[in-house]
Amino acid sequence: MTVDPDSPAAAPPRHWEADVLLRDGRTAHIRPIRPDDADLLVTFYSRVSDRSKYYRFFSPMPTLSQRDVARFTRVDHDQRVALVLILQGQMIAVGRYDVVGDAEAEVAFLVEDQHHGRGIAQLLLEHLAQAARERGIERFVAEVLPDNSRMIHTFRDAGYRVVSGYEDGVLTLEFPIEATDTSIGVMRGREHRAEAASIERFFNPRSIAIIGASRRQDTIGQALVRNLVTGDFTGRVYAVNPSAAAVSGLPAFKTVGDIPDEVDVAIVAVPADSVTDVVLDCAAKGVHGMIVISSGFAETGDEGRQRQRHLVGLSRSYGLRLIGPNCLGVINTDPAISVNASLSPVMPPRGRAAFFCQSGALGSAILEKVRNRGLGLTTFVSAGNRADVSGNDLLQYWEEDDATEVVLLYLESIGNPRKFSRIARRVSLRKPIIAVRSGRTTQGVPMGHAVRRIVAPPEALDAMFKQAGIIQVDTLEEMFDVAQLLAHQPLPRGRRVAVVGNSDALGLLAADAAAAVGLTVTRSVTLSAEPSAEDFEDALDDVIDDPEVDSVIAVYIPPLNVSGEDVANVLAAVGEQSDKPLVSSFLGAEGVPELLRVPDVAGASAGRGSVPSYPAVEAAVRALASVVDYAVWLRTPDGAPPDPADVDTVAAQRVVNEVLSAHPEGAELDRVQVTALLAAYDITLWESIPVATLREAQSAGRRLGWDVVLKATAEGLRERPDLAHVWRNIDSTAEMRNAWESLTTLVRDPAGADFVVQKNSAPGVPVAIRSIEDPLFGPVVSFGISGPIIDLLSDRSYRIPPLGARDVATMVREVKSSPILFGYRGAEPVDVEAIERLISRVAQMQNDLPQLSSLELSLVLAGAQGATVLTASGRVAPVAEPRSDLFVRRMTDHPMGDTIPE
Repeated sequence: MTVDPDSPAAAPPRHWEADVLLRDGRTAHIRPIRPDDADLLVTFYSRVSDRSKYYRFFSPMPTLSQRDVARFTRVDHDQRVALVLILQGQMIAVGRYDVVGDAEAEVAFLVEDQHHGRGIAQLLLEHLAQAARERGIERFVAEVLPDNSRMIHTFRDAGYRVVSGYEDGVLTLEFPIEATDTSIGVMRGREHRAEAASIERFFNPRSIAIIGASRRQDTIGQALVRNLVTGDFTGRVYAVNPSAAAVSGLPAFKTVGDIPDEVDVAIVAVPADSVTDVVLDCAAKGVHGMIVISSGFAETGDEGRQRQRHLVGLSRSYGLRLIGPNCLGVINTDPAISVNASLSPVMPPRGRAAFFCQSGALGSAILEKVRNRGLGLTTFVSAGNRADVSGNDLLQYWEEDDATEVVLLYLESIGNPRKFSRIARRVSLRKPIIAVRSGRTTQGVPMGHAVRRIVAPPEALDAMFKQAGIIQVDTLEEMFDVAQLLAHQPLPRGRRVAVVGNSDALGLLAADAAAAVGLTVTRSVTLSAEPSAEDFEDALDDVIDDPEVDSVIAVYIPPLNVSGEDVANVLAAVGEQSDKPLVSSFLGAEGVPELLRVPDVAGASAGRGSVPSYPAVEAAVRALASVVDYAVWLRTPDGAPPDPADVDTVAAQRVVNEVLSAHPEGAELDRVQVTALLAAYDITLWESIPVATLREAQSAGRRLGWDVVLKATAEGLRERPDLAHVWRNIDSTAEMRNAWESLTTLVRDPAGADFVVQKNSAPGVPVAIRSIEDPLFGPVVSFGISGPIIDLLSDRSYRIPPLGARDVATMVREVKSSPILFGYRGAEPVDVEAIERLISRVAQMQNDLPQLSSLELSLVLAGAQGATVLTASGRVAPVAEPRSDLFVRRMTDHPMGDTIPE
């Protein structure tokens, strides 16, 4: 079919195009319709059943006329918007809306029958609603035949408030499309199920094909075959090698398509330039996902980055999920599966922890360490370049995996931190997450990982982890120290610790280490140098029964020629029965020694109640402190977000839009604009009158009724107590003259000092609240007490909005200078609630307004009766890219280029 190549409208926003996950975990591509989609539309329509066509158009419509095709494919992306879903180069669904009234549009869908039940209509509705909101549409209406129950449920299940009417045999549904907590919750619930489903098959495959299987020893293809077979994989293994009849006793097939049975997962170990052909073969075979061991992609430079971009785009366009490339592989220790689809010859014992890392080389060392410690894993993933499957996907799966009780993450980069934070917050409420992050100080990213640049300081990422309840540690050793405690012992109720041992010296080391990490030793019991097992048991029972003890550290150094087996039996028995955590430094052993293990009926390497041991008592204390911090976070309610009743987001957006209309490239806000913006969020900016002459200063003083201050506000002068640039308590024209003459003499450049006159405020502690829009995180908020020394020491706290009450309260209290706010050295405590309210409002504003590139309440005086905002500034700028966590489901864009075209 021929169409006029001239498009009738401007191009739609780039972010309307996205890769998406369907309900069954397969991928597809959603994008705006184009005039050149005419042939795709006609072919798609020919595959749709007559019944579905009737439900869409309410009359028999077997084919589309030329006029229909032109009308459906030529839209203006404003009043008329249409989105299509593409899979394997074919259109399988289309959804559209047409504006029919004031802020109202009619919406309709058509999905190919063989793809019903995959959640496609729900996805199209989400993306259409997001596009409509951006175009100022507030309501959708839909006309549906009463027996079209599938479409009726699509609208009712979306989380919107649906109102229905019935006339002339047609059901009319009307609903506002505002993104509410309910609709967002529904969307994220579907996202969670789809992403978990997309990962499930990697861990529980019924059949695996090794593409690149080799007969030659010391090759990757041979190692993969050997590890799968010797790992006792319970499914079927197929070798793919075009030049061999058999590999390691397995019949070899020339291509995946030649395998007579279904294939769930393909492990790819062929040269990088051959991987594209493998994707096409796997797609034709119906393979669910690929584990690409092959290197030669983004880690090698520009050419490799383009090759990786092409690989991801092609895989997603054919519905395939991808782990890698340049990865170690996947392991599941469940004896019912027992799959070692990796290059590691080490099959870790069954345990309670799941592990995600990116580096393949590091993954091998991790598995060796896990085995040596006796920790045990449920599952393991090395994602390599993390081109598709990421830590976010794995968290979605592990959240529902009953066998996984602890999640371990070794992160080298985070592609979508807003989504990671959101998922991690939810998972942490059920299962502890322990993370090591490389490049923590340098913000370095390995070559194969492409992420957006970061503007916020490194402390912002630390704050995001803390906010999400993630236990962040510095080294892999510390990760395993904490993991073995969480995997085998209950959570502590508080920070009070008892130490039981047979060494005074180690008892003192434990007390010092506890004080350094915020724990309190409330009991210290030192036994004789050669205690009996009964002595240890009595002492342990006594401190565990003590209501002033929350956890116990046992230290045992055996006398000469004593094995300590009797004491070990006591520790294991007490650890199994105690509802308080028990850790030990037993014989200087590391991990969970055989003597301290409790058998596990589930088959794990060590059961619940086993007592972890640490070679040094300081390591035991550090691990315990990390677990205590997590337990405190878990038991501290977050509280509801601030009440939006006093917020006028429409007025705030109007201020931003007016500035951007006048300055499309962005601009600093003037004082009137800043005042209006803050007022929209119920923040009062103290009136300030700019003055350039003495006469203007005196006039301003009279206007304000005197009791004023004169101060210089130019950059480099404001909030500098070491410079005499502020004159307070001015009550007359004569006093203003003295102030003016003194300040203009002291300030080096009076003409550029930006003098202002303000009403004198009540005394208080100067604090500053700032926010920025970061390309990686989105909104970031910081708090600190003002002053050059504090700024020099970077004594600031950070959080990622949206913020709950717990986040805000912790922000205020975690800065080292916070005692100044709470009556330090007898000073009057300030109104901390007023500070917290300001932080909440600024966080809410930054979260609501992505165009607000920065906001600074640089001088807030916090006193006993409230907080006064004296100085504020802000800047707005157009949004180059939408935030990475929109109110729609979409897979993380591959940041190395566009999606592969159909």
